[in-house]
Amino acid sequence: MKTLAFRVMPGQDLRLETEAAAKAAGFRAAIVLTCVGSLSRAALRPAGMDRTDLLDGDMEILSFVGTLSEDGPHLHLAVSDDTGRMTGGHAQPGSIVRTTAEVVLGELEDVVFTRPICDITAYDELVVVPRAG
Repeated sequence: MKTLAFRVMPGQDLRLETEAAAKAAGFRAAIVLTCVGSLSRAALRPAGMDRTDLLDGDMEILSFVGTLSEDGPHLHLAVSDDTGRMTGGHAQPGSIVRTTAEVVLGELEDVVFTRPICDITAYDELVVVPRAG
């Protein structure tokens, strides 16, 4: 597995910077291995909903997980506010780093991730295919 560690700086968008880093590295089957840091805004799509909720305030990143392909990402984000209350959902563009976000990505070197539309769910779902030698 190849790895890539980087820092997302204050004011930058966590999701967009993560996508850009994976693309710049040429990753075709990337996974988020870990992420710690803080946000001033979290942009989350709740389960089963077709909207993005924006949360503002000082938040800690508790979890940022998912997969990234050349076809796009599937990323989830969980944060806690200044009372310790946690919320999460599908990570959308618009999650803004407050002080730092330390991200480590890995790339599975023997497969490629694609995201065609699934006949069962009608969403662009992950398909894992062997990487040609």
